[in-house]
This record gives sequence, structure tokens and C-alpha cells, in this order.
Amino acid sequence: MRFMDMEYVVFDVETTGLSPLDGDRIIELAAARVRRGRIVDRYTTFVNPLRPLNPEAQKLNKITQEMVEGAPASSDILPRFMEFTGGACLVAHNASFDIKFVSFELAMAGRKLHEGTPVLDTMKMSRSFLPHLTSQKLSYIAHSLGVPVGNTHRAFADVEILVGVLGRLFALAPDYNVRTFQDLIAQFGVEKPNFRIKNAEQPSFF
Repeated sequence: MRFMDMEYVVFDVETTGLSPLDGDRIIELAAARVRRGRIVDRYTTFVNPLRPLNPEAQKLNKITQEMVEGAPASSDILPRFMEFTGGACLVAHNASFDIKFVSFELAMAGRKLHEGTPVLDTMKMSRSFLPHLTSQKLSYIAHSLGVPVGNTHRAFADVEILVGVLGRLFALAPDYNVRTFQDLIAQFGVEKPNFRIKNAEQPSFF
């Protein structure tokens, strides 16, 4: 299959910190479903972490306690997100970070990503296609590729930037002998973590 024939869900999470194993949680999740380079559907929501926010995280992403207190918990959000992503390839920048949080939150509810769901990392693509860049931050890559950059460190703003970056990276891919979806995932895919959480609900698949 040509990689342009696949549908992609470009997503981003904002979190209370760096590690779900240390008690950090998702506080915002956003995604765009992309078909042939165009956004055809959007999903964005705050997520109530059911715990106080880290002041340092609030400084970075400008998400306050008041903004998340009335939001649904992850046990309500993640099933909706998985319905939104159904059948598509997930895409994130530094995807191991985002998919780690999504996988952990799903495991907390006794669920997990479907084993056949591929996950693509645009940071890996950029490192391969643009090795001369001095930074692999999303905003820096976007500037170098001529993708407009507005607000950053908010989930949907980052998703919109990443959709533009993904399109530019796809245009470069054939020059690096990446022509099929299988090529793409073999080189730039990431493994999905398999969390096992004691006392979680009975596992099921989306």
C-alpha cells in the first residue's frame, strides 16, 4: 500500500509531567484525522486528572486547575478517542511519549490499543530526512520546512503544526526510498507499551 493511501490520526497530549508511572496524567488530548493530506475530522478535549496540577506543567502549557476540573476523566475520554482513531495509523512527534500516556490511561481502565494499530513517529522521520537540523523540536522543524507556527504547547495547536510537518516529510520520503506504508512503519514506527495494572478492569480491545 502506498503511504498516501492510508488514513492517519495525528494526535498530541498535554500532561501533568513526564511519566505516568510517577503519577502524571493526561490533561488535554487533541487529534486530527487526515486523509490525503487534508484534515477531515477533529477531536479535542480537556481531561480531568483527578488530582492537583503540577505548577511547572501549568507554566508550560497554560492549562489551569479550573480548566480541567469540569472535564471528563480519562476513563470516559479514551474510549471516545479510540473510536475516533478506528482503522487509522496514529502519528505523533516523539510518539513514544504520547503513546506511553495513552496506553497507560487505557490500561488503568482495563483496556489497551488494538495490536494492529500502527504508530508513526515524525521525530524519527525528521532525524532521518533532516539530519542537519540543530533541534528536533516540532516548532523548529516546522520553521525549517516553511510550516506556519502559532501557539505551541497546547494540544490542538501542536496537532495542526504536525499535520503540516507530516505533509512536508511525506513529500521527502521517496527521496529516501520510502514508498509504501510498510516502508514507513518499518523505519519510523514505534512499539506500543504493554502496561499491566493490578486491579484494572477486565481487558478488552477496541
